[in-house]
Amino acid sequence: MIPSSVDYTRASSVGEAIRLLAENPDAKLLAGGHSLIPAMKLRLNSPALLIDIARIAELRFIEDTGNAIVIGAASTHADIITNPLLRALTAMIEAGELIGDTQVRNMGTLGGSIAHADPSADWPAVLLALEAQIKVQGPDGERIIPAVEFFTGFFSTALDTGEIVTEIHLPKPTAESASAYRKFMQPASRFAIVGCAASVTVKGGVISAANVAFTGVSDAAFLDEGVASALVGKPATLENIEVAASAAAEGDMHINEDHFASQAYRKHLAKVYAKRALAGACGL
Repeated sequence: MIPSSVDYTRASSVGEAIRLLAENPDAKLLAGGHSLIPAMKLRLNSPALLIDIARIAELRFIEDTGNAIVIGAASTHADIITNPLLRALTAMIEAGELIGDTQVRNMGTLGGSIAHADPSADWPAVLLALEAQIKVQGPDGERIIPAVEFFTGFFSTALDTGEIVTEIHLPKPTAESASAYRKFMQPASRFAIVGCAASVTVKGGVISAANVAFTGVSDAAFLDEGVASALVGKPATLENIEVAASAAAEGDMHINEDHFASQAYRKHLAKVYAKRALAGACGL
C-alpha cells in the first residue's frame, strides 16, 4: 500500500524540532524510519508532516561520562554494536546484533525504537535490565525518566506531547556485574516473540543483585520481579537459575497471544529464555 500524502522538513537542531512539533500537532518525528514508514504504508499512521531529526549531530554520539555511558538518541543500532565503550554492557551488543538485518541496523535508531515502544522490540527489555535513565526534552525543558517508568503500555510511553528522546544513560557495570540478552524471534521480521534481558551481580559466587526483563510477552516490556527475587542471595548455579526461571511470566498479568505463539507457549518460552539469559549473564 502507498502512504497518504505527507509534507516533509528536516530539523537542524533539537530546539527546532521541538518548535516544529509545537507548531504542527499532527506531525511525527522521523529518525531511522524503520517503524514509522511501514506503519504509514499500511495507513496505520498518517501524519500531516514528517520532521526528520536523523541528521541532528547533537543526537548522535556515544560517550563515557565517568559513571555512565551516554548514548545520543539518533545513534543507530550499528553505532551501538560497534562502539568499544559498550563492550562491557554485553546485553546491548547482543540485542543490537539481533535486530533486523544490516540495512535496519545501519538506519534504525535507539531513540526511535524506544519512543515507538513496540511491545516486541528488543531495546526496551535491555534498558530495563540495565537500569537505564532516559533524557527527554520538550517545550518545558529537559527531564529524566527511569526506564522502569518509560514504557507504559501497548505502543505507549511516558513522553508528553511535544517531547523528544535525546539521550539514554546506562550505568557502568562493576567488575562483578554482567548482562546478556536472548530471544526467540519471528524469522521474517526478527522481532521478539519472546526476548529476555538479564543483568546480575555475583560476589563470591553468590548473586547479590539481579534484573530480568522481558519483551514480546505482554503489552509492554517489563521487569519480572519474581525471577529476580528468587535469585538474590543464591549461589550462581544452573540449578538455582532453572528454579528462578520457572517463575517467569507468572502472576496476574496479560500474556500476548497471536498466530505466532499462544499464551501458554509464550509463558513456556519466557521460562526457557530467562534461563538462557541468566546463564549467559552468569557465564554458565
